[in-house]
Amino acid sequence: MTADMTADMTADSRGTPEAAASRDAAEAPAEAAADTGVDTGVAAYAELAAVGPYGVHPGHALITMVEPHPGHEYAYNRWYEDDHYIAGAMAMPWMFAGRRWVATRELQLLRYPEKSAVARPVTAGCYLSTYWLTEGRYDEHMKWTVGINKRLNRDGRVYQDRTHVFTAFQDHAATVYRDGAAGPRDFHALDHPYAGLVLEVIDADGPERRAELLEWLRARHLPRRLTGSPAAMVTVFRPTPLPGDRMSYVKQVEGVDTRLTLLWFLQQDPREAWAAHFAGLAEEVGESGLGRVELVAPFLPTVPGTDRYVAELR
Repeated sequence: MTADMTADMTADSRGTPEAAASRDAAEAPAEAAADTGVDTGVAAYAELAAVGPYGVHPGHALITMVEPHPGHEYAYNRWYEDDHYIAGAMAMPWMFAGRRWVATRELQLLRYPEKSAVARPVTAGCYLSTYWLTEGRYDEHMKWTVGINKRLNRDGRVYQDRTHVFTAFQDHAATVYRDGAAGPRDFHALDHPYAGLVLEVIDADGPERRAELLEWLRARHLPRRLTGSPAAMVTVFRPTPLPGDRMSYVKQVEGVDTRLTLLWFLQQDPREAWAAHFAGLAEEVGESGLGRVELVAPFLPTVPGTDRYVAELR
């Protein structure tokens, strides 16, 4: 229903007894709120919380890898830590966990493949932020995030000297655990003090093969790779397209029909485990005939409130 249609209907019916009764009913909550000193916008929060999904499962994620422009590393880190991580993410409804990660130059040089469809060059993207969203609340969150980011931009609270290398909201597809029922679950992953993370991006050989690739990863590849690994779990996500009214500096998501994003949560510094556990992921995926690895990138957790590792980015 368009706004014009709504206005026409209101004009046609405003003089009827039924319309008067409807107006009285609509105005009653506002009058009651005014009597109690509660703003109607505030009162709506109670209504929103009373309905809809509110489980703890991370049904969706925001995964965003960003490259601060040369010379802006410290300023970018302070802006993100001191403002954007909170006002542009964690303060939003249905985003219940978050964690920032950093790739020093040493870690950047471990990445592969050299010609990546995700990062050009493959070393681009010093910082990675990961966030969990409540399952079934993606649409509600997106309405809020578009609105708040437009406001932040108008208010000059968006740091411009950075490039989004890989930014996408994603739907949860699977979680595979190394130790079965023991240890933290995926909804704990961004709060648990993991020592590192490996981001892996795989493109299936066509949209019709992604489901087959996902099943191979879930049932065969990941359980085998996790055995004896420093990774306690791997979460797998499917990217979703960004809304048309997204901010102009964020490019539309690529590979929506073919791509899978994997997050390996490590109990050990990725540098100590790289050669033994992560250097050969591309070959094994390629040999499956189901897809190709477009990025394998290790990260360390940032230390909130500090500039630790900023001097090691270049």
